[in-house]
Amino acid sequence: MKMKAVYLEKIKHFETKEIEIPEPGPEEVLIKVKMVGICGSDVHYFENGRIGEFVVNKPLILGHEAAGEIVKVGKKVKNLKPGDRVAMEPGIPCRKCRYCKSGRYNLCPEVKFWATPPIDGVFTEYTVHPADFCFKIPKNVSFEEGAMFEPLSVGLWATEQVDLKPEKKIAILGVGTIGMMTLISSIANGATNITVFDISPYKLEKSEEIGAKEAVLVDSKEKFEKYYGQFDIVFEAAGNESTISQIPYLLTKGGEGVLIGLPSKDDVSLNINMLISKEAKIKTVFRYANMYPRAVELAASGKIKLKSLITKYYNLNQLQEAFEYVINNREKVIKVMIKI
Repeated sequence: MKMKAVYLEKIKHFETKEIEIPEPGPEEVLIKVKMVGICGSDVHYFENGRIGEFVVNKPLILGHEAAGEIVKVGKKVKNLKPGDRVAMEPGIPCRKCRYCKSGRYNLCPEVKFWATPPIDGVFTEYTVHPADFCFKIPKNVSFEEGAMFEPLSVGLWATEQVDLKPEKKIAILGVGTIGMMTLISSIANGATNITVFDISPYKLEKSEEIGAKEAVLVDSKEKFEKYYGQFDIVFEAAGNESTISQIPYLLTKGGEGVLIGLPSKDDVSLNINMLISKEAKIKTVFRYANMYPRAVELAASGKIKLKSLITKYYNLNQLQEAFEYVINNREKVIKVMIKI
């Protein structure tokens, strides 16, 4: 049996191919993919063919934010059955190293993460995945919301790194998809006083709809200055050198900064003397670990609303058009979803 799969053949060019539908192993399931979100990393590979040390050296299937329906299970799978609707956590760790055994499997050096070269992603009609990295989607949650559990998990993991309490004043620098998920996660964890900063009026307006107390349009460095020393927690979700450098100034004494976004260069300036004088803490986030169950719980309870973040839908055969739309409308796009 054949299925369609869309490959990044070269920079800014997709091609559709027919390949064999894979068979699940004893502890795996075969999934009919229903929805896949376009991530910023997908766009980066599409535009540049690489992210840091990860280089696209051969045709690659992108896509790692996914949900679908199980059509076949391996003989050792007990907790899932055909017809189950699932969200798929896209990183498969070795399960044996000290990081995996201590619960920090996001740091596993052998992790196989969808759409990170050389591992193919899921802009395909079917995929095989380990059963223990598939999570049932509640009946009141859609496939597209299930696909967004992946970026939501990043936001949830970021909020796990800090002492987040309702009375604390929070700043989020950059409210693209990850910044928006950090906002949603902070609110779900009880935060009430959140200020967001971005260059996009559309994204700022959407942030206020979700629950940000204040939204600041950053059209110059000076816009930050009136907020210096005000925030107990600062999340940097833009991966921008200029916003990262603002963290020491924005933090209050004893504050916490969290680096989520990946900057385009390795060396970024931070005022270390100021961080030390404030006895501030700096944490970093690399993907997430054990966050999908929390995402399922929050979505099922109605504490979070994800569907409003979807900017537009495309079909799999429109993938080229979908990526070009994202590139040409960056300031108005939060999440573009691909129907498989």
